[in-house]
This record gives sequence, structure tokens and C-alpha cells, in this order.
Amino acid sequence: MIKKLAKLKYLPNNFEIIEEGDHVICAVSGKPIKIKDLNYWNVDLQEAYYSYEEAFKKNEKLIKK
Repeated sequence: MIKKLAKLKYLPNNFEIIEEGDHVICAVSGKPIKIKDLNYWNVDLQEAYYSYEEAFKKNEKLIKK
């Protein structure tokens, strides 16, 4: 059960927990991501992505700008 939103600092190879919690929210889909399942993020934008598909969509959107 998802209980509390975490605050993270996304680093190149890992992340730092700033505020304890059990999940973050995908910047593209809005889906909750359990911390233990978090694999995709953008260091520059400090955003998490649910899967490679959301990360790809965000990258495509940035390229078109």
C-alpha cells in the first residue's frame, strides 16, 4: 500500500533520499513508483519515470523543442 511521497535527489548512478517515503510520481504518466522499483530518472530535470517508455517519451518531447 502506498503511504507517503518521498523526496529524492536524482544523481547519475543512484539517488539520495531527502525525505523518507515509499514512492515517487512519474513525471510523464503520473503513476506512483515504489522506491524499490525506481530505475529511470533524469538528473538534469530531477524527474522520475515509471518505465523506459515514459523516459523515451520525455526525451522525444525535449528533442522537439
